[in-house]
Amino acid sequence: MTVFTKGLLLSALMTGMAVVPAMATETIKAVVIDGYPARALWVKEFSNFFIPEVDKKLAATGNYKMDWQESYGGSIVKPKGVLEGVKLGLGDIGIVTTIFHSSKLPSQAISAVTPFVAADARAVAKAVDEIAREFPTMQKEFAKQNQVYLATAVVLDTYQVFSTTPIVSSKDLEGSKVAGAGLNLRYLEAIKGAAGVRGGLTDFYNMLQTGLVSKAILWSEAAKTFKIAEVAPHMLSVDFGAVNSKTVTVNADYWAKLPDEVKTALQEVAVMYRDHVAGLAMDRATSSREAYVAAGGTITEASAEDREAWANAMPNLAAEWSAALDGKGEPGSDMLNAYLGKLSAAGFTGVRDWAAK
Repeated sequence: MTVFTKGLLLSALMTGMAVVPAMATETIKAVVIDGYPARALWVKEFSNFFIPEVDKKLAATGNYKMDWQESYGGSIVKPKGVLEGVKLGLGDIGIVTTIFHSSKLPSQAISAVTPFVAADARAVAKAVDEIAREFPTMQKEFAKQNQVYLATAVVLDTYQVFSTTPIVSSKDLEGSKVAGAGLNLRYLEAIKGAAGVRGGLTDFYNMLQTGLVSKAILWSEAAKTFKIAEVAPHMLSVDFGAVNSKTVTVNADYWAKLPDEVKTALQEVAVMYRDHVAGLAMDRATSSREAYVAAGGTITEASAEDREAWANAMPNLAAEWSAALDGKGEPGSDMLNAYLGKLSAAGFTGVRDWAAK
């Protein structure tokens, strides 16, 4: 073969290599749903934090790109319908408000049944999420709903009581109708004549305004966001504590088809989102209280004696919760002890020992 021939062959080979296309980026559609509006803290931060962080991780290799389609505020599901919506595939990824589903997701109530322990979203989010990873129970419950658990989110620093009339102690709740969601209504069992009325956060303003209830259990940031000072200008700062109420999940059928790289990105960012949202909840707690006062609200601090008396007058919700799980063959008591141990290690000890039988 002559030098000329070799040159032609080399030129042809290089030309052929030049026209071979690079690996194309695969686009994966992801429909995200929540029934709450986009202004809700956790929804807003899913858009502003979770999605950009996943995009950033995937851009590092360029193998995959997400086509995010966000649907919030009831266009696909109402707040109570996210669990069923993700189960049925109406959404690929959802932010499930777990307090609406105590019968289907009983283990998610672990922080709700231990009030007066930790008024810190960061500590509670981390502890609950670690329990979900160390014990199979929580993930199994979501698996039964055709979903894969990604991470817990705690969006409130601590539950408080908001009232249409002045309130300075737990005695002022006697005989009242009180709006709440899920297990926090059971806190009222310690109050003579108090009756809980179940509702969603988006309902509370109207419930208070129309007189359906005279009080509501929610947190400062939500009170600011939903302008609660206009209808309930009195707050009793009782510090029930932070409660995990949101869980990011993925439809199991959708998950099974995802490339491992995308799965890893979603899992890693879910934990980042957990800490990010909890941090924001704590950062905004003080400013939200200030905004409530600026909007005409007044805040009264419950005494330590009042808080202790309230806690001790409650049924032992934690013992009931753990016994129910134990009865189903799940490690409820072990989960409770591990959870309280994590909070204790983080510096939080309750006014009542909920692990005591």
